[in-house]
Amino acid sequence: MNHSEIVSFIWGVADLIRDSFKRGKYQDVILPLTVLRRLDCVLAPTRQQVLKRQAELRGRGLEDLKGQLRETSGFAFYNTSRYDFDTLLADAPQLAANLRNYIAGFSENMREVLERFDLDNTISKLDEAGLLFQVLERFKNVDLHPDRIDNATMGTIFEELIRRFNEALDENPGEHFTPRDVVHLMVDLMLAGDEHRIATPGVVRSVYDPCCGSGGMLTIAKEHITRGMRSNGEILRPAINPKAEIHLFGQEVNPETWAVSKSDMYMKDPTGRDADEVFFGSTLSNDRHASRHFDYLIANPPYGKDWKRDKTSVESEHERGSAGRFGPGLPRISDGQTLFLLHMLAHVRTPDQGGARIAIIMNGSPLFTGDAGSGESEIRRYILENDLLEALIALPEQLFYNTGIATYVWILSNRKAPERK
Repeated sequence: MNHSEIVSFIWGVADLIRDSFKRGKYQDVILPLTVLRRLDCVLAPTRQQVLKRQAELRGRGLEDLKGQLRETSGFAFYNTSRYDFDTLLADAPQLAANLRNYIAGFSENMREVLERFDLDNTISKLDEAGLLFQVLERFKNVDLHPDRIDNATMGTIFEELIRRFNEALDENPGEHFTPRDVVHLMVDLMLAGDEHRIATPGVVRSVYDPCCGSGGMLTIAKEHITRGMRSNGEILRPAINPKAEIHLFGQEVNPETWAVSKSDMYMKDPTGRDADEVFFGSTLSNDRHASRHFDYLIANPPYGKDWKRDKTSVESEHERGSAGRFGPGLPRISDGQTLFLLHMLAHVRTPDQGGARIAIIMNGSPLFTGDAGSGESEIRRYILENDLLEALIALPEQLFYNTGIATYVWILSNRKAPERK
């Protein structure tokens, strides 16, 4: 099956739960079970070896078995439950209890991810409605192993599901989902002119997204550098440097999309390094990467979303002036896009460290809103007076799902040629 067929197959679960769950609650069932099925498929080849290794190490007084079991599973996570999707369905009367046992069998780092879905509550609701077996059986019948569905395709599937959930909630999916063509363009613009730097043997570079959603921008940036640009397996553009060491960093405030991003990165990178650097929480009020600076920064912050929940922290940091992230100015409370831009500028590597480049997509408000002296105007002045803006690219309207909103890619850098005036 191609990705569209898989999305349609999984989305068919909505028909099963339609009478027991409101449209806005479909994601509570579909998203976590898609992740759980993917994990089940990923761990299947080494499941028995992990159980055997656990039995061998039991009683030896080893305080920490995590390293041994991670090595055996081949990933930075594992599962020590005796259940999988096949054996769960073989014991229908105890399905709910056994499913909870299965989830509890995951290593601590993956349990932390799954807990963000509030799966225990969903299991109870499905069980009470008599739907748990049917729903689990449907997921058991789709093979999501990376050999069948590669990581890039799985990322597209997750983002397509999230787009459908937002439509079901009557929200504008264009505010939540960045079309893949737009992401590829942003990555190309962000990396443009840096190919010679990235191609250096032994190079190490960092990429950061402060509102990373399901992680698409981060993973595409890494793939452009190390794998090239591909479409249906065909190489459209070769890798810049297949041996480059690219470290990913991110933060996300939505618990479900954070969990998708985190679990996906654990499956992509056996070391778990990238996943360990994707944190949960509000970037504006709880910066989880406060002490770090990055080579490349990319984001699609929410358009026209207020920052009331972060108001106290943001205003306090603004009062610190240049010692904080928001010294240049504060936008109106109804739209926090430029706060993310200022946050990114505060996290760039300094010119003496090699500098940095930023790609951020925003609507027209940051360009035109605010009279002289307003917060928006002061932010624009700060960017222009410090010669940070390299380019503004207007994207075609109707490019985002269900919206004709005008959007612009901003490319910024603090790395300028010495002769530039």
